[in-house]
Parts: sequence; C-alpha cells; structure tokens
Amino acid sequence: MNRRKFMQTAAAMTAGTVLSAAPAVHAREKYEWKMVTCWPRDMPGLGTGAAHLARIIERMSGGRITIKVFGAGEFVPAFETFDAVAQGKAQIGHGGAYYWKNRHEAFSFFAAIPFGLNAHEMITWMQFGGGQELMDEIYGRYNLKPFPGGTTGTQMGGWYNKEITSINDFKGLRIRMPGLGGTVLGRLGAEVINLPGDKIYHALHSKAIDAAEWSAPFDDLRLELYKAAKYYYWPGWHEPGTMIDCFMNKQVYESLPDDLREIIRQACFASYNHIWSEYSANNGASLVELIQKHNVRFKRFPERVLVKLAKVSLEVVEEFAEKDPFSKRVFDSYNTFRKRAIGWSQIGEEACSLARSLTQSYLD
Repeated sequence: MNRRKFMQTAAAMTAGTVLSAAPAVHAREKYEWKMVTCWPRDMPGLGTGAAHLARIIERMSGGRITIKVFGAGEFVPAFETFDAVAQGKAQIGHGGAYYWKNRHEAFSFFAAIPFGLNAHEMITWMQFGGGQELMDEIYGRYNLKPFPGGTTGTQMGGWYNKEITSINDFKGLRIRMPGLGGTVLGRLGAEVINLPGDKIYHALHSKAIDAAEWSAPFDDLRLELYKAAKYYYWPGWHEPGTMIDCFMNKQVYESLPDDLREIIRQACFASYNHIWSEYSANNGASLVELIQKHNVRFKRFPERVLVKLAKVSLEVVEEFAEKDPFSKRVFDSYNTFRKRAIGWSQIGEEACSLARSLTQSYLD
C-alpha cells in the first residue's frame, strides 16, 4: 500500500509539474509584423526574396513572429519604406541602402560603390571587416536596426537607346541610376533620375528617359526592358555586388527576447545567400534568352570609357569621404578591406574565370 500510494503521489506531482509548466510555454508572446519593401511583390529575386525572408523568420521562430509582406506602393511608396519602419508604421523593411543617401551619403557604402566590392567581398566586409558595426551606427541614428538581407550580385551596365562610344555620350543623357553611380554620371553631364523598379519600363518606353539600369538579366527579362531599349551594356561598373538591406524598427527589435533577435539575424544572412543564389542560377539562361530569342544588342562599354568612369568614381568617393568624420571612417574601413580582398580575388576567382574563358565562350 505504501508503494502504491508513493507511485500515485509521484504521478500526481509529475502531472502537476507539466501542467504548471505548460502555461509558460503557451504564454510566449507572439508578434504580428508588417514588412514594407521597395520592390513589386512578384518581382523575381527581390520581391520574392523579401517574401522568402518573411517565411523563414516565421518558420525558424516556430510561428512566434508572423510577417505580412507589402510590395512597393501597397502600404507605402517604394522610397518611403525607410520612414515607415523608423516611425513604427511597419516593423520591418526590405530595400537598398543607396535609396537613403539623401539622408547621409554614407548609406551608399552599404549598397554598392562603383568599382568596389563584389557580393562575396561585401558580405565578408560586413561580417569580418567592421561593416556591420558601421551600418548599425548610421541606421541607429534613425531608430533602425539593419542587417544584410540579400544581394543581386554583379549587375549589368544598363539599357540604352544610343550607343556609348566615348565618355562624351553621357552628356545630356537622361538616365535612371541610383546611388554613387548616378552621382558619377551626373558629374559627366548626364541628367540622373531615380525611379522605383515598377516605373522604369514606362519611362524608358515613353522616351521620358534615354537609358536605365535596374539589375541583372533575371530581373530585366521579366520587366521586358528589351522592348524599350536597343542596347544592353556590360559590365555593371556602378554596382559590382549590390547588397540589399533588411532593417527593423530599433525599439521593436530590441524588445524581442534574445532567441528571436538571433533568429532574425541568422535569417537575414540566409536570405543574403538565397537571393544571391537565385540570381546566379537564373542570370545565365536569362541572358542567353535575351540575346538569342529577343535579339538584344549586347555590348561592352569601351575600355577607354571604363577607365574614365573609374577615375571619376574615385574622385567622387574620395570627396564624399571628406564630408564628415563618420563618412571618413566608413571610407577608411571599406577601402582598407577592398585592397586586401581584391588582391586575393585577382589571383583567386578572377584568375580562374579568365582561365576558363581561354577555351570556350559560354554565350555561344
């Protein structure tokens, strides 16, 4: 009897322990967020990449964070995503840091610098070269917490309705180009216009602009930009490895428990690789389709043009670095890392790519 009573008592205590613990598990707070983006909802790579990030945060958090994604213009216009998140109208945003350069030129360094870091070099600067800490500092001034949230990889040089044979061909050219690349072309006499992705085709087709760059063949094919311009130029000197930023309202982010903050951080880095891989997997086939099916006139910028663009780009970036102490710190960090990274790249990936091209053109 004593043994039976002991077992009954133990069972009752165990059940009581489980029941007392259960409310703590189920009482964990759940968060319903809005994500605003700079991209049309169904745009491949960027729009679908933002949706993928929202999904993996939900899955990794076990449903504790759910995110409703809004494409450009569905909740706020594309270029108002920054303010919407900073002001708490939405909890999380997905965009490109050079869209915020009217607030501070240093934002451009966290998107793309002409003749600067490629996608692999960019993420290593962020993780191991001090880039994340500097990014935290500038976004923090606007009540935001940022992470790398994707990359397009190396972009194309853009769509033109006139050939570029000399540097003087940029004079008077009306072109859509954001960031410091646009600043460089403005220095060379172009009329630079910034437009969100869903406005480019109409502006180009209607002759409101003469040229535009958007991204890479994967996106450009879907936007049907080949119907609005004659020439497709490479290389994308202005955006050698464009990083996409994922940014959260800082107060909202800091109010989360430690495990959810870490889940978001890891999800953002995973999203960087996911979007980059999607572009890498699709750009080659998309480029072949543009050339072979749509008869796009595929052209390389003349070397003398690239040399001049590189010279003016360096002047613009160095001038920017002297504007204020923070810009100088960002420039010094980025440039120091750039020199080391490119030194390796030239004998690593670049050398192997050149060696492969000696025997076969893969665009045949």
